[in-house]
Amino acid sequence: MSGPSILIVVDAGPAVGGGHVMRSLTLAGALEAQGATCRFVIPPAAEAIFAAFAPDAERLAAASNAPGDLAATARPHSFDAVIFDHYGLSEGDHRALAQGKPALAIDDLADRPLGADLVLDSGPARRAEDYDGLIPEGARLLLGPQYAPVRPEFAALRETALAWRGEPVGRVLVALGLTDVDGITGRVVERLRPKVSDVGIDIVLGADAPSLASLTKIARRDTRIALHIDSLQMAQLTAEADFAIGAAGSSTWERCTLGLPTLMLVVAENQRAAAQTLAEREAALVVDVGAADFEAQFDRALMRIATDANLRRQLASASAELCDGQGAPRVAETFLKLIAAKSG
Repeated sequence: MSGPSILIVVDAGPAVGGGHVMRSLTLAGALEAQGATCRFVIPPAAEAIFAAFAPDAERLAAASNAPGDLAATARPHSFDAVIFDHYGLSEGDHRALAQGKPALAIDDLADRPLGADLVLDSGPARRAEDYDGLIPEGARLLLGPQYAPVRPEFAALRETALAWRGEPVGRVLVALGLTDVDGITGRVVERLRPKVSDVGIDIVLGADAPSLASLTKIARRDTRIALHIDSLQMAQLTAEADFAIGAAGSSTWERCTLGLPTLMLVVAENQRAAAQTLAEREAALVVDVGAADFEAQFDRALMRIATDANLRRQLASASAELCDGQGAPRVAETFLKLIAAKSG
């Protein structure tokens, strides 16, 4: 007997980045490992990410990102359950798309009603009461980083990476999102370059990142810089780095899985709560890109993380405690049990 067929509706684009697609691909992999089959309903902006990272994934291309177009794309296809990783959809959209089938919503916001039987929110500060009145009666919540969908290659390198945290700085990873919102990667690299010497700088970007052209020119004359475009080696880069400058999005849990000390930048409003919690738990140094004195704050934090080995060890230990990288199998198992129960 074959496993359930699951439809996954994702968002992507310059404003929201590629994190929805990457974590949904991770969850799909865990579901398929447990017998399910998965297809994606995607807006036009997601196609480039799929082409780079999952060219063989089965996907249904919607005409636009509008809820009506997503629903129209899904409607002709049979499926047993649906997953939503799209913050532009709420309860009515969920119900129209799910057509009464079991539904899982991935969320970080707790800001709108959700029409799902299962809600995943991996935010470290999230509490059940945040969803009071926003989810159907009887819906189940999966809360906290223990459920964060992290690609399996990160968990595979966890023990090795944690063993060398706190060593002298030889490599810095700059990973501020594939879509490089507002060209933040270029701004950060310009501040970083004069402040570190004899240190390799690995920069991860998407092929359409606004900073790519300028950074390509800089890399030609600065031999410390290695550009990684739509990299398939993120786990290795994260494991080998001595600290990172990273955004406070879904890649946070990849870095935590490998205990990578991080100077974390808040580049979107919905990242603020999680970043604050990591700062309070001394699991990251946090700077808000929107702060009036961003450059000064960034410079101070960079000096601390680059020069203080004890701080890096402390950040590594505290961040690794937050996430073990096994969230995707946990979520997959829970959702598949729910599907089986509802179809039985």
